[in-house]
Order: sequence, then structure tokens, then C-alpha cells
Amino acid sequence: MSEIAKTPQPPYYAVIFTSLRTEGEEGYGKMADLMGELASQQQGFLGVESVRDENGVGITVSYWDSPEAIQGWKEHALHRIAQEKGKSTWYKSFGLRIAKVERDRFFGE
Repeated sequence: MSEIAKTPQPPYYAVIFTSLRTEGEEGYGKMADLMGELASQQQGFLGVESVRDENGVGITVSYWDSPEAIQGWKEHALHRIAQEKGKSTWYKSFGLRIAKVERDRFFGE
């Protein structure tokens, strides 16, 4: 990811997915690209930011307009397939946090 998501005025919601990858590709990159594309087409999607370090630790934050939109994405059929593949193949461990954004501030462009 190369830019900061442009979100609307709060309130909105952040889904924070923190993970530790296993070694090997196993189709991860292709699925990650597909999930980004599909998420961006979901009702209520506002944006995403994602980084991964050289040790395999990654953080992806997706932004949504409501808890219902988050639930809809969680239940999306292809996203469910990716979740199962993540548990069985791609991740050593992961965590998920959902937070309501009540204030935000930005500097620069």
C-alpha cells in the first residue's frame, strides 16, 4: 500500500488485522490482491491501509461506515475461503480488532 486512505468525517469503523505470515507464497499475493479488490466493491467500504515488514508481521486496517458493512464483508463467500486458507496455510498467528473512530487528524496531502 502506498498511500493513506481518504476517509470521511468520523464516526466510522476500523477493522485492524494484525498477522504473522508463514514462509512461502502459496498463492497469498494473488488472494490478497483479490480480497482488496472485492472489499473495495462492498457497500460501506471506505478504504484500506496495509504494511508488512521483512519478518512477516503485517497490519491491514480497513475502514467501514457501519458494523453491518463489516459483518457483510466477514460473511462474503470468497472472503470466507480466504479466511480458511489463512488459518490453514498463510498465517502462523493473527488478531482482529474492531474500533469506532470518533476523531481523526491528518497532516499534509
